[in-house]
Amino acid sequence: MRRLSTADPGFGATFDALLEEARDTTTRVDAPVAAIIADVRARGDAALIELTERFDRVRLTPETLRVTSAEIDAAVAAVPAPLAEALEVAAGRIEAFHAAQLPSDLRMTDAAGLTLGMRWTPLDAVGLYVPGGKAAYPSSVLMNAIPARAAGVGRIAMCVPTPDGMLAPLVLAAARRAGVDEIYRIGGAQAVAALAWGTATIRPVDRIVGPGNAYVAEAKRQVFGRVGIDSIAGPSEVVVLADGRQNPRHVALDLLAQAEHDEAAQSILITDDAAFADAVAVAVEIALQALPRAAIAGASWRRNGAIVLVRDWDEAAGLVDRLAPEHLQIMTAEPEALFGRIRHAGAAFLGAWCPEAVGDYVAGPNHVLPTGRTSRFASGLSVYDFLKRTTWVAADAAALGRVGPAAVALAEAEGLQAHARSIAIRLDSGQPA
Repeated sequence: MRRLSTADPGFGATFDALLEEARDTTTRVDAPVAAIIADVRARGDAALIELTERFDRVRLTPETLRVTSAEIDAAVAAVPAPLAEALEVAAGRIEAFHAAQLPSDLRMTDAAGLTLGMRWTPLDAVGLYVPGGKAAYPSSVLMNAIPARAAGVGRIAMCVPTPDGMLAPLVLAAARRAGVDEIYRIGGAQAVAALAWGTATIRPVDRIVGPGNAYVAEAKRQVFGRVGIDSIAGPSEVVVLADGRQNPRHVALDLLAQAEHDEAAQSILITDDAAFADAVAVAVEIALQALPRAAIAGASWRRNGAIVLVRDWDEAAGLVDRLAPEHLQIMTAEPEALFGRIRHAGAAFLGAWCPEAVGDYVAGPNHVLPTGRTSRFASGLSVYDFLKRTTWVAADAAALGRVGPAAVALAEAEGLQAHARSIAIRLDSGQPA
């Protein structure tokens, strides 16, 4: 774990190095992924079945690719009541927040008399990828499927791998709650290929969302253009701004909550209190001793973690904007005021009683967020990812007469005579038809 101070003469270079340090250590898999996609395109279901047996050790047929309604019913029944209740709390809150995002259509008549508009319509079909096997991520199902449903998407097809036949009941229960019943027991790049290109059993979709391993991420990159994607997500990250009045143990666990995701994850504390910085560093080491994922969290903290000492919160705000983190926690006397001075963060959590982890599950806003400093230009998943805009124009003869000559002039300047004449023929201007 690095200790930096803005008062040090070499801080600028050290901080620049922190910004530019590559944390994604994934081996390049573009060639094998391209081969898998080509195979699925060529052989469809047969390729899916063969690849699933090779990678997940599950033998399927075209008839068993899809999870049955009876299997989903059994999974829902197997979920303990407290977990089912927690799932409902999360789903209800996510649903309410994303429903509130729905935009209105636009219609206006301008001074020239043209009527202009913009119409929002949902995508026809979306593919959702969910990690499977021992790893159960029902929160990912809710965060990806519920915004699509709120947007009005008619069809959501979900793919989840089942290594050795393992399929987490809670994942299926989350899918049922989110209104998803088209579920396929396939994973990896082959699942992405099937969603993008379609097979005899799986109809293609228009957009693919959801997290996955390096093969899934690369497959999404390669099918982009054929379909839309949400993002290519990198390692998780958090920046915590905390003053000396905070509880060091709370801050330590907030940092470790990201560190335990992945050895490549990054947790950074920015504070104006040197003694508090020392206390947090000690609290992290103590907390690590009791974490089941201590090996992962410890490696992340030692390799990528940092504590930055600033002279004031203006400096801190500037550093946050350069980091443009996925998650930002602000634990200061006036967190909302400080947040107002920061432009770049995927999601912000304000106050001592709002840890980032609450946003992962039950706060309501989406936990699919831009990583790797991309919050400079990207946003978290929302209903807008499942909607598209269509603009429209209506004009009568009078309106065209007011704006048409300018369009003719511009079209002629560009050498596009058919463009110009398609307007000029409608104008009473004496120009040749």
